[in-house]
Amino acid sequence: MFGKLRRLKQDVSGIALEESERLPSDERRRFLRNGLFTAGGAMVGGALAGISPRLGAAETQYPPEIPSWTRSLGPGVVTDPYGVPSPFEKGVIRRNVPWLTAEKTSSISFSPLQHLKGIITPNGLFFERHHAGRPEVDPQQHRLMIHGLVDRPIILSMEDLQRFPSVSQINFIECPANGGMEWRGAQLNSLQFLHGMVSCAEWTGVRLSTLLQEVGMKPEGKWLLAEGADGAAMTRSIPMEKALDDVIVAYAQNGEALRREQGYPIRLVVPGWEGNTHVKWLRRLEVGDKPWMQREETSKYTDLMPDGTAHGFTWVMEAKSVITSPCPEMPLRGSGIYQIEGIAWSGKGKVKAVDVSVDGGRNWRQARLREPVMSKSLTRFSLEWNWDGNPALLQSRVIDETGYVQPTLSQLKEARGTNSIYHKNAIQTWQVTPDGSVNNVQV
Repeated sequence: MFGKLRRLKQDVSGIALEESERLPSDERRRFLRNGLFTAGGAMVGGALAGISPRLGAAETQYPPEIPSWTRSLGPGVVTDPYGVPSPFEKGVIRRNVPWLTAEKTSSISFSPLQHLKGIITPNGLFFERHHAGRPEVDPQQHRLMIHGLVDRPIILSMEDLQRFPSVSQINFIECPANGGMEWRGAQLNSLQFLHGMVSCAEWTGVRLSTLLQEVGMKPEGKWLLAEGADGAAMTRSIPMEKALDDVIVAYAQNGEALRREQGYPIRLVVPGWEGNTHVKWLRRLEVGDKPWMQREETSKYTDLMPDGTAHGFTWVMEAKSVITSPCPEMPLRGSGIYQIEGIAWSGKGKVKAVDVSVDGGRNWRQARLREPVMSKSLTRFSLEWNWDGNPALLQSRVIDETGYVQPTLSQLKEARGTNSIYHKNAIQTWQVTPDGSVNNVQV
């Protein structure tokens, strides 16, 4: 913000803000107010008296000049029956890394975290993870079967499902491989590609506990198998304790039907747990007495430890945070006052605090958490920083309500080695160079 003000004021009145950045907060605000008044006077005077060639109507759209779009009628209602972003936002899209997987049918796309505001990810920017491509499911023909160790097996249509009481909750979903390419060293200089496998939405559907109560579970039913209708028949075992807690069978996302890539017409939402447990295109729930040990919970989504053994069923996504501005895609534009901003989350509950360091972790300051702060949801944080133009190492660390502290990379490697792909929640370091560019580094 201050960088933009600086450029505007230099254009219209020749006043630079560097002096204000050395002043206390009250004086800085007074300096900015006076400077903007002067700038406004120059703009008015130039426009009326013709003494400022930089403010000619043909060259700029600064007030009080009347911009071209104010002089004509625009498109009418329902020009776009389903609203679309402005063409000026065409670069805000999901992206993939072509060399990361052999083909797109079993691959990932990354959310543009650097461009997002607030905690809700727009449906069209929510990250994707497919194991066999995206099926086109006809909701009129789709059914959900609940069977196994139950008293009353049932098969539900979408109409049947929506007759049950609904709930809405805001939760993040994160792929456990988020950041997984970085275990052995810095690989990609991009916030989007490093951390973009996390998104957050308001989910609406039916509590899984309500459906299980409807079928009546037998006493020996301790586990649940969730199966998707995609070509991979994605399946995961879920302990009954979690199934009866906060899991929902969701049919809506951010107020509308699920998007096709997010599991339309129904998916599981398993708050705080690995994204692969949030089974999409849900078609079958089976109650059993033990885990099924399917492919996606044995050869995949297990953590290879330093001694060669595999750590299985690491469902919970540990607390994590990352600075989203500045970042490699959002460099600094000269010294001055900036807001260091970022997101934090925890699969164990609420974010309690976030600390920020500008010197690689030697000193920390507590950031401001922005409301709302909710359990198993993204939380925004910010901290004002007066950058003097010297090199800096920006870091953030989150503490959740259980007291868990986001680890350094060395602490995480000491505990888990470097053979794993999953659950890399180490502190991220951004190196700021004197020219304002930002690089991904490990310290």
